[in-house]
Amino acid sequence: MDKIRITGGQRLNGSIPISGAKNAALPLMIASLLTDETLTLANVPRLSDVSSLSRILSNHGVDRSIAGKRIGQSAETGQTIALTARQIVDTCAPYELVSTMRASFWVIAPILARMGEAKVSLPGGCAIGTRPVDLLLMALEKLGAEIEIENGYALARAPKGLKGAEIVFPKVTVGGTHTALMAAVLAQGTTVIENAAREPEVTDLAACLIKMGAKIEGAGTSRIVVTGVARLGGAHHAVLPDRIETGTYAMAVAMTGGDVLLEGARPDLLQSALDVLVKAGVDVSSTNEGIRVRRNGQALNAVDVDTDPFPGFPTDLQAQFMALMTRAKGTSRIRETIFENRFMHVQELARLGAKIRLDGDAAHVEGVAKLTGAPVMATDLRASVSLVIGGLAAEGDTTINRVYHLDRGFEALEAKLTRCGAVVERISS
Repeated sequence: MDKIRITGGQRLNGSIPISGAKNAALPLMIASLLTDETLTLANVPRLSDVSSLSRILSNHGVDRSIAGKRIGQSAETGQTIALTARQIVDTCAPYELVSTMRASFWVIAPILARMGEAKVSLPGGCAIGTRPVDLLLMALEKLGAEIEIENGYALARAPKGLKGAEIVFPKVTVGGTHTALMAAVLAQGTTVIENAAREPEVTDLAACLIKMGAKIEGAGTSRIVVTGVARLGGAHHAVLPDRIETGTYAMAVAMTGGDVLLEGARPDLLQSALDVLVKAGVDVSSTNEGIRVRRNGQALNAVDVDTDPFPGFPTDLQAQFMALMTRAKGTSRIRETIFENRFMHVQELARLGAKIRLDGDAAHVEGVAKLTGAPVMATDLRASVSLVIGGLAAEGDTTINRVYHLDRGFEALEAKLTRCGAVVERISS
């Protein structure tokens, strides 16, 4: 199992190209199941989750070809993928495939919409009623699907097709909104999605579906109206830049000090996070090329933050911001409102010398004068990159174990940090 070793204390200077968003690329790839024509996606990041989803789509009969890297960037960044589902050869997504990544459960919507039935394994570790998968199934039931849970599988049937309906989500759910969109575009009549997720990745999916011939209004607001069509066609679409990767590297620069241009980054995708960095004392500015982040010696201010659905502070940047606040002057409070048990990185940051006290859904972070390198264990995707940020500022060496979590969501992380002066090395077992 690979490890990453970081020798801390180096300022970051230079430029980092921002990859396409993983959280947009995955539902866009799944949308290829809605048509028998080719969907071509540009700026797709090279990640293990993308490879896993490609295997899952192949199981359903999707042909894939890779056209090449993103124009003007290194071989490590970006690729163009052409996906063609001329026939869906299997309406079942088995446990051994779905268990590799949670987002693959979303295939249930396009397969059901196109074929009238779908059988998809429940994601590993999923408890109906406590995680958003129940909201996904609720949306399909509102559209007329019959849902049964049997032997760990969700069986969805709509032999006469899906029918437009009003779907009211009791809480904001990105996965539920993705599912409702992909099911409603081929449903008969009009579907209204209330309390829809406003995340940029939802808007990106809607933009692609519109290119394919869907009729969608209101994406990016809490009320989306979909008028169903008989069929969708092919399209060409570029995945939007990754706002979580952008915020992660911005916080890394804030942590180490330095001056880095985040190439291709869009401030409108994470304005709340950028505003928090400015409050912390970081210089953030927009340019025609991206976002420039600078911190040159001044102390970091402690800032309180609550995670919230877009346009609020992203839960996927909570761990990274906590790492940053370990070096701030004073005590900050970070409240997690989206997910339970999303403080698994706390005990690992403590191994680096962080002082963090947990109180229910809040973490109180007391800034310290220094962090010290240590062996640490990655527990999930975002927690693992918070340890990278901590290691970049720690004195001595930090070794991060189980870095396969990083490979799921960060394209060429070591190369991007190294080009800006970080000392980062992957150690293969």
